[in-house]
Amino acid sequence: MSDITVVTYDWVPLPPRGHVRDVRLCWALEEAGLPYRIETTPFADRGPQHFAHQPFGQVPWLTDGDISVFESGACLLYLGEKSDKLLPTDKRARIETIEWLIAGLNSMEMVSVPWSIHQFSNDKQGAAWERVDGWLTSRLTNLEKVIGRRDWLAGTFSIADILMADLLRLVDRFDGLKNFPATKAYVTRATARPAFIKARDEQIARFKAADAAA
Repeated sequence: MSDITVVTYDWVPLPPRGHVRDVRLCWALEEAGLPYRIETTPFADRGPQHFAHQPFGQVPWLTDGDISVFESGACLLYLGEKSDKLLPTDKRARIETIEWLIAGLNSMEMVSVPWSIHQFSNDKQGAAWERVDGWLTSRLTNLEKVIGRRDWLAGTFSIADILMADLLRLVDRFDGLKNFPATKAYVTRATARPAFIKARDEQIARFKAADAAA
């Protein structure tokens, strides 16, 4: 049995289902063909054991033997070290993958998250919304120029694409990519991969099973 365990919530409300970030880890593991198992931690009662692994009380984290890793980006880098299907061994390609992974976290997700919160809250009026919408539009305009020239961010499919496509599909959920055809096609291409479909569908099924058991 594998020592790799992905830990996620036992239940979440309907809106984020399919988007909880353990999808990223399971997607990567499926792409690499690495065996793993899922464990859950209570959504409603985050105790000391949870905070010992994830100091902000979030998910996911992974364990591998006596190693525990939190934050999805760090987990993806850790898994990348286990498979060149996720992180190239060539020095130039490796650095490009890492820089795009960090760009996803720092340049894109820091914008897409507040934008998505406005969308979930149906709060799309006023100066705050206009600022964050304009900010995301600016970032997507720059990203579109890059993605329009390549299939994947760092040449071959990698952890950078797992992270970037996952955050962008939430933007796409609210039709935020309608003016960015290359970026939308990139998300469609990435999320058509069997490894993603399996990871997402199994996450949704776990939460449905939790509803049925309640």
